[in-house]
Amino acid sequence: MEGGRKITIKNLGLLSFRDVWEIQKNLFNELLQSKINVNKKYQNYILTCQHTHVITLGKSGLESNIKISEYPDVEYIRIDRGGDVTYHGPGQLVVYPILDLEQFGLSLRNYIYTLEQAVIDTLSFYGIKSGRIKEYTGVWVNHQTGNPKKIAAIGVKSSRHVTMHGLAFNIKPNLKYFDLIIPCGIEDKGVTSMEKEFGSKVDFEEVSERFFQNFLSQLNLVP
Repeated sequence: MEGGRKITIKNLGLLSFRDVWEIQKNLFNELLQSKINVNKKYQNYILTCQHTHVITLGKSGLESNIKISEYPDVEYIRIDRGGDVTYHGPGQLVVYPILDLEQFGLSLRNYIYTLEQAVIDTLSFYGIKSGRIKEYTGVWVNHQTGNPKKIAAIGVKSSRHVTMHGLAFNIKPNLKYFDLIIPCGIEDKGVTSMEKEFGSKVDFEEVSERFFQNFLSQLNLVP
């Protein structure tokens, strides 16, 4: 990595949301403290995982956007990120960068842009066109039509320019679980996955690796 802007990537495998949330909070607080203590060395992380089935509701979220609050094998948690309701589960690439944005010269808005662009570039490599919608964060296919579908959701918490939470990229999840919620509180737009848009099986690890290459490139870093 270049200069002092080092990033450690940790693949946590398949874990519950609560377990990863605790890891996030610990690393987030450590990075905050290192900014306060000028003699302490900075350490940035990217946590990546897949979650067991869970519905999460952000600080501004409405419980009315959860259609079914009790469902076999699905956990429900209120959390401290922005945004509304979302679903996480196996087959979805979840990425939690714990970064000091000042080290990378990024505003929060530009940081979200880099996450979105890494997904857009990854999908483009596989021949899937995607982009942004002005009113919403995240990445969408059919984004220039009247029937856009979200393929990646973003919800971030930031304090003193240090981030936690992040991105959920639908590579090959079971899309039926999204029927339990109104994703991100948006009633008139659907959800899709890379595998559905690609029209055949995709290799989760291969797609994940390409995503991280693109994301680090967006940050002007080389893995």
